[in-house]
Amino acid sequence: MPKEVMALTGRHITILGGGIGGLAAALAMRARGADVSILEQADAIREVGAGIQVSPNGLRVIEALGLADRFALASVRAQAVSLRDYAQGRDITSLDLGLLPKGQDYRFVHRADLIDLLADAARASGVQIRLLQQATEVRPGTRPQVRLATGCCIETELVVGADGLHSVVRPALNGKAEPFFTGQVAWRAIVPNVVGHPAEARVHMAPGRHLVSYPLRDESCVNLVAVEERDVWTAEGWSQTGDADELRATFGDFGGDCAALLKAVAHPGVWGLFRHPVAPVWHAQGVALLGDAAHPTLPFLAQGANMALEDAWVLTACLDQDDDPFAALKRYQALRRDRVVRVIKTANGNARKYHLRNPLVRSIAHAGLSVLGRAAPVRMLRQFDWLYGHDVTAS
Repeated sequence: MPKEVMALTGRHITILGGGIGGLAAALAMRARGADVSILEQADAIREVGAGIQVSPNGLRVIEALGLADRFALASVRAQAVSLRDYAQGRDITSLDLGLLPKGQDYRFVHRADLIDLLADAARASGVQIRLLQQATEVRPGTRPQVRLATGCCIETELVVGADGLHSVVRPALNGKAEPFFTGQVAWRAIVPNVVGHPAEARVHMAPGRHLVSYPLRDESCVNLVAVEERDVWTAEGWSQTGDADELRATFGDFGGDCAALLKAVAHPGVWGLFRHPVAPVWHAQGVALLGDAAHPTLPFLAQGANMALEDAWVLTACLDQDDDPFAALKRYQALRRDRVVRVIKTANGNARKYHLRNPLVRSIAHAGLSVLGRAAPVRMLRQFDWLYGHDVTAS
């Protein structure tokens, strides 16, 4: 569709959720002339402490939003992804991110810093952010409605559900669907960089467990995510505090720098990992989904935030390039669904590869990775061309 259509100009759009996807969509839509409001149920736009990895495909969107310079100051440029044996902490193989094509930076950032950056830019552009607005129901239609916990009902021209795993919008389009526990529990913490952790993501792989570490904020601190297989059900959500001693006991046999990093943990978060199906329907008249509300992914490919950024850009472009809103939303889902399904499938596969239990299988698999990494480092990296080289802002 020709860009001169500019179908978003003057349209009233309400976005539910002030996370990365919602804020990015608000910025992109506002830049194309839309009148945008964000309804956020919390009392402030903020994010609990956690790191995220922004790969080149997500970075393309941040750049297109005009935030490249500020994002560079807030993030750490990654040099490598290192796959390691847990016992001794030795490197099995590394992806040299310096071999990425020119301009394809890979960065680590504190989630709160990215949220602040997006929120400040959104407010400066004229996006209205309304706090303490808990949506309880969404009704599609020519004038879609959002009903709030206060009893207030808001009518708008488009509702975008960027409201995460427990989306109010998703069941309005698909009905209720119960997620299932994957048998995996994740711990997270941010600790001081007491080991001089370099600018690389280290994946320490063990039978039934793995631990990921990478630096944040001028490399002064380290983000830790530790995943264990467990039969016991753990509630879904990021708001639970775990026991630091239990975390250390669970991963106490991890060698290398892991022991020192785990020793520095004070109050880890812990949450159960649940599998949600990709929503069959992402849109109805006047309503659309993006990010985790449409396609939650497990954190084993570091693509949750990146997919939300891509969604935000593609949704905006489709709406701006077609005078028929329903056709635009249909095109948006068609452009995005196969890609996110592939990302989710790849992430699920990584969990199995990280947690190999059979000693012989582990030994063979790790030996193969080591040989391939030494003999063909470019080939190792090229397997991610489909992911990192994808630029949703190019069309």
